Amino acid sequence: MKKIYNYATVIEALKLLKEKGFEYDFNINEQEIIDNPSDFEIKHIYRYEGNTNPDDESIVYGIQSKSDKKGVYVTGFSANSISEAARILIDITIKDNLK
Repeated sequence: MKKIYNYATVIEALKLLKEKGFEYDFNINEQEIIDNPSDFEIKHIYRYEGNTNPDDESIVYGIQSKSDKKGVYVTGFSANSISEAARILIDITIKDNLK
C-alpha cells in the first residue's frame, strides 16, 4: 500500500523522503524508469497544489527498485509538464491501485 503524505512544500517532502533513505535522483536518471518500468515500485506519493496558480502543482514520488535503490522523482501536474517517465509512474500508480 502506498503512503500519501501532506507536506507544506515540495522541499519538505524531499527532505523527509531523504531521511527515509530516498536519496537517488530519478529525474536525472529517468531513463532507468523508461527502460525498465516493471523494476520499480512507488512507495510514497505526495501531491502539492499551489494556493493560487495551477502551474504550482507538482507530484513527488518515492520510488524503490527491485534492487532496493530508493529515490525520488518530481514532476509537474499540468499536461504539458508530464514526461515519458512521469506517464510510466502514473500508469504504475493506477495499476497498483486496481489490485
